[in-house]
Amino acid sequence: MSTVIDVPARFDEWAFDQFAEGFAAAQGSARVLVDAHACEWISPFGLVGLLAAGQALLEQHGRPAVLTAPADRDVAHFWARMGFFTHAKELFELHGAVPRVRGGDSRVLLEVTPVRAVEDVHAVVQHIQDRSAEILTTELGLDPKATMGFGMALSEACQNIVEHAGTGGWVSVHAYTWKRTLGKRVVVIAVADAGVGFRHTLEPTQAKRFGERWSDSAALEAAVLQNVSRFRDPGRGQGLAGIRRYLGRWQGKISIRSGTARIAILPPWDEGDDLPLREQLPPFPGAQVQLVIPAGAQETR
Repeated sequence: MSTVIDVPARFDEWAFDQFAEGFAAAQGSARVLVDAHACEWISPFGLVGLLAAGQALLEQHGRPAVLTAPADRDVAHFWARMGFFTHAKELFELHGAVPRVRGGDSRVLLEVTPVRAVEDVHAVVQHIQDRSAEILTTELGLDPKATMGFGMALSEACQNIVEHAGTGGWVSVHAYTWKRTLGKRVVVIAVADAGVGFRHTLEPTQAKRFGERWSDSAALEAAVLQNVSRFRDPGRGQGLAGIRRYLGRWQGKISIRSGTARIAILPPWDEGDDLPLREQLPPFPGAQVQLVIPAGAQETR
């Protein structure tokens, strides 16, 4: 039996649950089609989430799922410009027109980049550090000293894949206008993997402490709010705390989805539109992280 997973017309963090519901329904199917022909817009979160889904489907079925490219030429061109198809061809059987684009640095985006080992983290961070000053100062009007913290936040988000996922993942960065609640330019960092997720990672050290409350949401609360790590060494688990401190200084937002739960640290500009914790979501493997830094933010302490 074949199952179709529809890619939302506007595929961002808010539409991810719709996509995850289709992904969950495809479990046990002999053949899976991921249908993106009607997609009109996609965020970095959507791009790396699609790759995570492709990896998970390949591992589950032992054969690649079919992925139809967007029918809109401009949308397909953007996917290609973001480097999506370069990595998707290793995970999916691609159908439809895949544009060829020339490479080259951009001041508004970091193409989808794989993270598979510590060496990848260093390379990714160095790559974005070389360009982050222009992205943050020109696109967002932030103080140049924000770039150091930006590189740290990116590094910690990627390091989480290497240390906790048990598999590889992807990172992407894009500057664009956040129309939903802010109406201004933002830089969005998205990191995703299809690994074991927060609950499985922390279970050996935290399940007993939480007892019957142990769940995906409890694991996210422990990691994000309590700085808990699977490592017993003193001082470990500070990566997410460092990201929170940096984003707090620049009025940014972090949200993390893992398993059936999602947690978010909300800045004032998004408190009325989002929830700090959402549970009983459609299950999806691994962890998906999004960091949002808005334009014109002044450093606060």
